[in-house]
Amino acid sequence: MPPIVAIKDLCKTYASGHQALKNINLDIKRGEIIALLGPNGAGKTTLISTICGIVSPTSGTVTVDGHDTVRHYRKTRSLIGLVPQELTLGAFEKVENTLAFSRGLFGKKPDPAHIEKLLKQLSLWDKKDSALMMLSGGMKRRVLIGKALSHSPKVLFLDEPTAGVDVELRKDMWKLVSDLRESGVTIILTTHYIEEAEEIADRVGVINNGELLLVEDKNALMQKLGSKQLSIELREAISSIPESLNTYELQLSDNGTQLIYSYDVKSERTGITALLQAVNKAGLQLKDLHTSQSSLEEIFVNLVNDRQTPPDPSKETHPMKDAL
Repeated sequence: MPPIVAIKDLCKTYASGHQALKNINLDIKRGEIIALLGPNGAGKTTLISTICGIVSPTSGTVTVDGHDTVRHYRKTRSLIGLVPQELTLGAFEKVENTLAFSRGLFGKKPDPAHIEKLLKQLSLWDKKDSALMMLSGGMKRRVLIGKALSHSPKVLFLDEPTAGVDVELRKDMWKLVSDLRESGVTIILTTHYIEEAEEIADRVGVINNGELLLVEDKNALMQKLGSKQLSIELREAISSIPESLNTYELQLSDNGTQLIYSYDVKSERTGITALLQAVNKAGLQLKDLHTSQSSLEEIFVNLVNDRQTPPDPSKETHPMKDAL
């Protein structure tokens, strides 16, 4: 099955000379959730804006469901729903009218049943006659999602969808995103909350300094690039690590009761068996063993730090601010 979004050799250089995107290649599968991670100014917003047709690429192509975003702008734009990072809503309009009006902007016929379904799905039905100015920040964020879904798009872009939202509401939003995927919508989100990508994404892309460093299945990424730690809990505390164990580069916990051993999950030999034998030979008695996997956040930080110095965040514009 062909990808719903295909990006080929995409570059964007602004008039200032700042190269926001550098030869991006990415295929987005139908019905998946892909999270784009990166520091401020990395190019995430420019990438989304270019796919949505808000920013013109300097070179390269983007197709949505087989249609070129430059040559077939109206068609591709009708296939896309966009939730910008900023809360761009009027003050006095009512919630239900806002969604209905947004649907009409895309040339869709009125469909009160569809709007009602959306409002109920977003837990906004009881607020349908409320003025937007009376809503909380989290509710306004839900209205933005409703606007983006009002014309039944195939692809939904969420730029920092839970920014400024409390933890409880953030988890509700994660559930909503998962439900949307189940209905067949392809979802691309940018986020600073790495636990968000870890919770709901199928694949994770890491962008830094305008380059797409990698795109991997989330679980495969954590397996391939993550490291594991073995915690050896001792029956009695020690003040220092025996010299015979120096080759294992162990760390001793502050209370002296745990030895921490880090190893690469990609290696054929972890060295654990030899280590445990050496610990026993050193006269240390084991109480328990624990292993832990490095988090997606640790992998992300290591990837970004291994590359060039991050760009100045002020250099990337935010063209989606006034979108929709």
